[in-house]
Formats: sequence, structure tokens, C-alpha cells
Amino acid sequence: MAPIPLQRDTVQRPGTIRAGYAHGPRLASRTSLPGIPLAPSAARRFVRAALAEWTGLGVPAAVGFSDRLADDAVTVTNELVTNAVVHAGTTVDLVLRLEEEGGEEPSAALVLEVTDHHPARPVSGDEPEAAAGDPARTETEAPTELPDPAEYGRGLQLVATLAESWGITYRTGLKTVWARLPVDDWSGPPAPPDRDSLRRGLRAAEILAPAARRTERDDAVWDSRGAPAFLAEASDLLAGQLDEDLVAAIAGQLLVPRLADWCAIWLEAEGGGPGAEPRLARVWHSDETGMEPLRTALEREPLRLPADVGSGPVHVPVPWSAQHGPYAGDGPYAESGPGAGSSLGAEGGPGVQDGPHAGDVPHPGSRDGAALAFRITAGGRALGTVLVGREGVARMPEAVASLIEDFVRRLGLAVGAARAYTRQATISRILQRGLLPSKVAEIPGVTSALVYEPSDDGVVGGDFYDIFPCPGDRWCFVLGDVQGSGPEAAVVTGLARPWLRLLSREGFGVGEVLDRLNRLLLDDAMEAAEAAALMVAAAGGQQLHDGSQSRFLSLLYGEVVPLPGGGVRCTVASAGHPLPLLLRPDGSVRPAAEPQVLLGVVEDVAYESQVFDLAPGDTLLCVTDGVTERRSGPLMFDDGDGLARVLAGCAGLPAEATAERIRRAVHEFAEQPPDDDVALLVLHAD
Repeated sequence: MAPIPLQRDTVQRPGTIRAGYAHGPRLASRTSLPGIPLAPSAARRFVRAALAEWTGLGVPAAVGFSDRLADDAVTVTNELVTNAVVHAGTTVDLVLRLEEEGGEEPSAALVLEVTDHHPARPVSGDEPEAAAGDPARTETEAPTELPDPAEYGRGLQLVATLAESWGITYRTGLKTVWARLPVDDWSGPPAPPDRDSLRRGLRAAEILAPAARRTERDDAVWDSRGAPAFLAEASDLLAGQLDEDLVAAIAGQLLVPRLADWCAIWLEAEGGGPGAEPRLARVWHSDETGMEPLRTALEREPLRLPADVGSGPVHVPVPWSAQHGPYAGDGPYAESGPGAGSSLGAEGGPGVQDGPHAGDVPHPGSRDGAALAFRITAGGRALGTVLVGREGVARMPEAVASLIEDFVRRLGLAVGAARAYTRQATISRILQRGLLPSKVAEIPGVTSALVYEPSDDGVVGGDFYDIFPCPGDRWCFVLGDVQGSGPEAAVVTGLARPWLRLLSREGFGVGEVLDRLNRLLLDDAMEAAEAAALMVAAAGGQQLHDGSQSRFLSLLYGEVVPLPGGGVRCTVASAGHPLPLLLRPDGSVRPAAEPQVLLGVVEDVAYESQVFDLAPGDTLLCVTDGVTERRSGPLMFDDGDGLARVLAGCAGLPAEATAERIRRAVHEFAEQPPDDDVALLVLHAD
């Protein structure tokens, strides 16, 4: 990786050497981690293992490594990777580089670079300390309001304290946060690392993302137990990913350096047609200095295999070979010899015709070698291409080629599954947007705050909400929860919300609205839900219920009328829903409604409502059972009035702060993320 050009948003302390501008020798280790909660711990182990490895190699600057420096590097890495995972949510690339400076006063420094692929997401806690003086900021721009130091931003403060200098660099599609830690403790090398702990640390990091460094490989192991073990591990890693780019990233790191010196993965555009350009999704090289030149050579022209090529390997020229030429516009892959997808054992090997002369294509490695291409397929459809190569060899062993072919089959299944999930998630989001209001009404004299978090992006949630005005200076609010999720829940939600608006605007009281909605659900919603389930089953999906079970709806419905002297009068009714809680300014909390039966269960139910005043400073909290029934082992969040205790601590807070505190308490109640939709509505009388 070339030195990072420090373009803007760079923080530097006077008298220091900027990261990326050292002139001495460099030693670097890099890895790529998925954006999941396990990434920070894997990054910590990776950094400790890399430092121990450099020390063991006798690198001159590594003599200055101390336990303090290792701890600082691990702490900075943990903060930066955690920030990237939480706030960017993409794959995280981690580079640990050792820079040495010669001269009269030799010096060395560790440079950490953490890169995410969501540059639009700001780093938590930036702008950094010097950002107020950023020349790029105009005088008319208002300064960015920093978050409360008691709650946020401590991570970057810690980085600034430990690092000699740090900063942020933006490039196309990337955001890199770097930190420079001086190697100033020359007390001698630390004690030799424990071999077992070092091996465990490296292994743990490689399970998420194998480090990209050269290793001594033994091709003989792939003829015995090595191949099944590798394929089993690859299947586990690939099957758990739901993003095709992350699948490609993990695949590249599994292939290099175990089976190849470099690889590239192209993915076809879904539904793009034969004329669509494949996208170069991932490039990986065992030698860091070869990464960018290899990408440059491959980006000249996408690799295209003939239409008649099967799943077997195809000999192709290496992209920088002066004899064979790059993948250029003349289309060296437009034609292939007979049997292009046949076995590697044929004399001379099947292959693609040579292209034009390479010209000045940069040379990623030190030697030419052999390259093989494999088509990625799933369900008979071409999804992309994998190109792998080894340097300094005339041909890749047949056992290795066969193993890669098996691996690419698993890669195709993983890419196909990721695309199917993406399609389902996209449909779900579109449907969810249609079922929920695009904008909630503002109630005079009342501040409202909403939290809505579906448990699964790939399935339509069962929770819904609404706030809307009605004739007679009334405002109505709704928080509902349909049993289950998916298309059946969407049908009930799609019927209930417009019916509620219609009945409310017709002037019916709160109890009467629930009475009529109950009858409508019993008459119409069940038939529609069953029809949706049958359609899903007919299309090859899983039928979500047996056709005789009703779809229940819990609902909290109320109306608000402003009072002349301030505050509002509330009328609410709860149909099988968690009861709303009323918080007074003195911290006292009480239920604001009485429990009643679910909607869509029993005919001829007479629902009753409760009336109370919401005085200035009072807060009304409405939640779904995703809050009250949030589990941590055998315990639930609302056991022992847990929700009321959390709400009592919100006395005096505005609506937004109350909603955020309760949301955070729900998430922190258990280590695992919520497995049910979480929805809550806060109404605060001003």
C-alpha cells in the first residue's frame, strides 16, 4: 500500500513526522476484518502477534518495542476498529506499519491505519481537536456540535493522548484513521513471546481474516486431510456472510497465501444482462507492495471467460506478463481453444489465446508465473470469475487446482445466498416504508420521539406506529404489534393503519375505534393473511402458519387534545398491549391504562378507554413487547417493573433523551442483539 496522501482533516502536533512521509525502511502487516462485534478482539490479537513476529525476526527498530508500546498500540487499534465497526458498519482494513528514520538521531514509529468503506459516516468524536481551525471550513458554517463527553468521544481522546500524531484521510470510497506511536523505549527486546499464546493469537485473527503475508506452503497436504479441513473451514466462514463484497473479501484471504500468491474476484451485476461490465470486487496479494500494481493491471479490462467454459480451471496469462499481455480491449478471452474447461492434465493445457503486448503494465511481483481462472456459478447462473496465480512456476499443481475448483463452488453458493438475502432485504425495506408513515404529525404543546428497530432487515417487522391529526383539534397516536412477521404481518399492518385513520377521522371515540377495528380484522384480515401465506408457499417459500390460526394484533391507541392552560388531555386504550407509563416530574411512574384483550381474537368486545391530563413536564411512554420482553437468560427486561425503574431515571429529560436512554438500556440488558422488533413512542408535554 502506498503512503497515505494526507489531504485534509489531518491532525498533527508540531515537530513531528507525518505518517506516510518517513524515508527509512518499512515493515508492514495488514489484514481485513468483517464489520462484526468480533472484529476489535481479532484486531488486538493481530497487532500483538505482528509485534511479536517482528521482534522474533530481529528487526532493528523492534529492539525498542516495550510492553508499554505494545499495550498502547493494542489500545489504539481497539478504539479505531471499534469506531469503524459501530459507526461505519463495513469491512475494516487494518495496516500496522513500522517506519524507521535514519540520520544523526535515528528514530522509529509504529503507524496504525484503520480504513472503512463508508466515508460519508463521520468518525465518532470528530472533528478532532484542530478541526475548528480547518482552513476548509468557511466562516458561514456553524461549528459542529460535539457530543456530550460524558457519553461519547472518549475513544478518540484516548487515541490523541497515546499517539504522537493522528488524523483522518478521505479517498474515493474510503476513510482512513491513522495514528503514529513513537518507538522511543530502547531498553532492549522484551522476553520471547510464549509460542502457544502467539499461535493462538494468530489463529484467532486468521479465523476472521488470514493475515496477508508469505508462508511456506506444502502442496502435498492437499492430497490428504488438508483439503477437507480447508473446505470445511471455508464453508463455515462463507456461509455466515450476507454481503457479497464481504464474501469476496473472505474468499480472497482464504486463497492467499494458502493456495496462491495472488487472486482477484470479479462479480457480475445482478440482472445486468450480457453487456454489463463485471465488477472487480476484491484483489489480494501476499506481498503488500504488489497489491496496487496488481489492481492497476486488472482494472484495465475485466476478465471475461468464453460462454462455453464450465466450472473447471482455465489457463490464462498473468496480467503483467510481457509475453502474454494484459487483459486489454482486444478481448483475449473472446475465444478459447477447444476444451477450455477441461482438465489441467492435458499436454500444454487448455487456455485462452494470447493478447497483445503488455506495454508498460506495472509488475506486481518479482517473477512471472501461472494463472488459472474459474467461473463462479450458482443454480446454473454465472455470478462472476475468480483469478488465482502463483509466481515463479510454470503450472499450478493439479491437486491445488482441483481444490480451488471445489472452493469456488462454495463461493458461488455463498454469493448466491448473499444476493438472495439482499433481494429479500430490499423488498422488505420497500414494503416497510409503504406500511409506515413517511412523516408523523407534530402535536402542539407536545414533543414526541420515536424509536423503531426491526429485528431483521430481511423480513418485514410486525411493529408499526403513527401520529396523525383529526378533526376537532385532536391528534391521534398509535403503537401496534402484529403477531409474527413477514408477508402475513404486513397484510394485517397494511389493513390496520389506514382503517385506524379512517375510523378516527369519522369521529368515533377511542373505545369505539377499537371495537370496529376488532370486527374488521375478524372479517377481512384473516382471509387476506391466509391468502398471502398460500402465495408464499406456492412460490416455494415456507408457509408461516397452518391456515387455521388467527393473526392477533396488540394495539395501544390514544387521542390528545390541547388544554387552554397548557398541557394536553389524553384518552388511551390498550388492547393486549404493554401498558403505557406516565412519568411525573418528581420521578413517580404509574400505568396510564388498563389491560384488555387482543384485537382479532373475540367478537363483541366492548373496549374501554382511560382519560388523564398530561401536564407540562409530564412524559408518556408507549412501548411494544420487544422492549418489555427483551430477554437475558431467564430474565426479561420488565421483570420487577424494570421498565418503570429506567423511566423514573428519565425525570426532567426531553423526549429524545428519554427515548435514547431507554433504547440503550434495552440493548445493554443482554449481550446478544434484540431478537424481536423494538418500538417505543415518547410524548413529553412542554
